[in-house]
Amino acid sequence: MQIREMTREDFDAFWPVFKSVIEARETYAFDPDMTLEEAYQIWCLYPIVSYVAVENGVILGSYYLKANAAGPGSHVCNCGYMVSPFARGKGVAKKLCIHSQEIAEKHGFKAMQFNSVVSTNTVAVNLWRKLGFRIVGTLPNAYHHAKDGYVDCHVMYKQLMPV
Repeated sequence: MQIREMTREDFDAFWPVFKSVIEARETYAFDPDMTLEEAYQIWCLYPIVSYVAVENGVILGSYYLKANAAGPGSHVCNCGYMVSPFARGKGVAKKLCIHSQEIAEKHGFKAMQFNSVVSTNTVAVNLWRKLGFRIVGTLPNAYHHAKDGYVDCHVMYKQLMPV
């Protein structure tokens, strides 16, 4: 598996996966009616950088890296990850998260924060914990899950290097 910067062509190929994830309304608080162009802006243009995991020409997953806040909070970054359904359970998210932490440090970020990890997404919550992230807060009923109704979201945090 190769992880490299995402191109516009990569995103266009990844769009069906992205669209299915947001339409499912189980993990991301993105508008399920978002267009391809809106998604491209959010995933690839607003962040500092976006990456894609590819194996044999097939996109397995992607992530973006951006500052979580501006000014005095700009030393903390934020990432979002999506993995293709056929690649789930194969360690892709773990590799993307490890890669994102390395890239974050190269950009000078001191910590990484996930603002809204849906509590019912136990696979992600457990993986992030194994990779050293802590739940530092829980937002009650902050996500309207398509199947489970209103569920909690966790704020998860990891120090990457000393401040």
